Order: sequence, then C-alpha cells, then structure tokens
Amino acid sequence: MLQQRGLLAGADRPFNNLLRRLSDADYGLIALHLARTEANANDLLYSPGDDVETVYFPCGPALASYLVTNEDGRNVETILVGREGAVGGIVSQGYLPAYTRIIVKFGGPFVRLQVSRLEAAKVKSPSIRNIFARYADCMLAQIFQSTACNAIHSIEQRTAKWIISAMERTNGDGAVPLTHEQLATLLGVGRSYASRVIQSFKAERVLETRRGSILVRNLDGLRLRACMCNEAVKNHFEEVLRGVYPSEEKEVG
Repeated sequence: MLQQRGLLAGADRPFNNLLRRLSDADYGLIALHLARTEANANDLLYSPGDDVETVYFPCGPALASYLVTNEDGRNVETILVGREGAVGGIVSQGYLPAYTRIIVKFGGPFVRLQVSRLEAAKVKSPSIRNIFARYADCMLAQIFQSTACNAIHSIEQRTAKWIISAMERTNGDGAVPLTHEQLATLLGVGRSYASRVIQSFKAERVLETRRGSILVRNLDGLRLRACMCNEAVKNHFEEVLRGVYPSEEKEVG
C-alpha cells in the first residue's frame, strides 16, 4: 500500500529525472505540493474508469506499468515508466477516466502531485507546459514502438529488450527484480513459455536466476539478442528531452 511521507522542501529534489529537468523557478511552483510515498510491487494506482486526479512520479529504482486487459482475462503490459517520467494526468490533464490499469511494477519511492496543482503551474509557466508536452510525446513514442515490437519481433528478442529496459530503470547493477510470471505479463505469453525462454538464455550463460529476480551475466550477449526498439525510444527521448532517460547515474544521498 502507498504510504505518504510528508511534503518536500523546495531544495529537496526527488530522484526523478523529469522533476530534475525543471528549472528552479518552475520546480518552486510545485515543490510544496509534492508528497513522498513508498509503494510495494503490485500496488494499484489506477483502474479503468477511475478519475485521474493524481500524478505519480517514480523515483530511483521504482517502476510503474500500464496494463491492458484482454477478452480472455490476461493482462498485457504496454510500457514501463521509471524515473524518466510520470503516470496519471500527463496526457489527459486529469479528471478523465483512466483507460488502463496502472500498477507499481517494482516497489520503491514515488512522489505524488495533484493534477490540479500541476495544471495551475502550467498556466503560470510556459516552460512547464513545454516539458510535460514533450514528455507526453515521448510516452506516445513508447506506445507506438511497443505496438510495432509486439507485431514483428520474436519472444526472445522482446524478452531481452524488456530485461534491458527494466535494468536501465532500476539500479543498473545487472540484478533485475523480475519474476518469470512478471516477465510473462510483459510479453503477453504464458508463464511456461517465458520460463522456457529464460532457460535458453541461462544455457547460453547470458542470464542467471535467483528467487524473485534475474541476474544479467553477459550484457553484451543480451543486447545482441534484443531488438532495437529500446534504443529507438532512448534516441527519441534524447532528441525531445535530452538527459531525462535513465543512464548509469546513481542516486546520491
């Protein structure tokens, strides 16, 4: 369950690259309205039909994901969102119903902001409007790329892509807190299929598995097996919002 941890001081920037992209003046417009929360894996942020009234900014290694439920009851994840962005109220400006489920994929710190506060800041600052419009464009690019990837790339290529994408957004040390079941949801396949793919990667000494996590042993080998969709998204981020997509940076303090 999400637990609130109080308000942030103006100078205490959360470890979220989108918030850190704001100028001091722009950040000051929302700083007093930000609240820290701690989330656990599988916490539900939104269900379809919910009013979108709060923006959630994943911080550090925390990840959120969008899930679309199919007619057979399976959930398929479309995109992951980490410290490069936010979920809720970015495109719709809030107070419209959520279309998908949004859940916490990997637990950790989040920052909450009421959509009304963000919209008020946008009215006061064209540069805030510009940054969030650019982020909305990057999010749309992720969705486009995910749609194409699901249509044309193999399960093995997509597996490698998702693991690399998750690793970049977490701690970057090669250990990804991803279970076979979670991977299956990312891929939109059964758990047994996802397990077979992981076993083949293990046989090639690319990956190892631990309880509740995957350990990347050969990152270059994993990249050779991945499609280029993740790189395409990263390149678009760099064109539109340079420095926001996660790199090898570590949290300080």
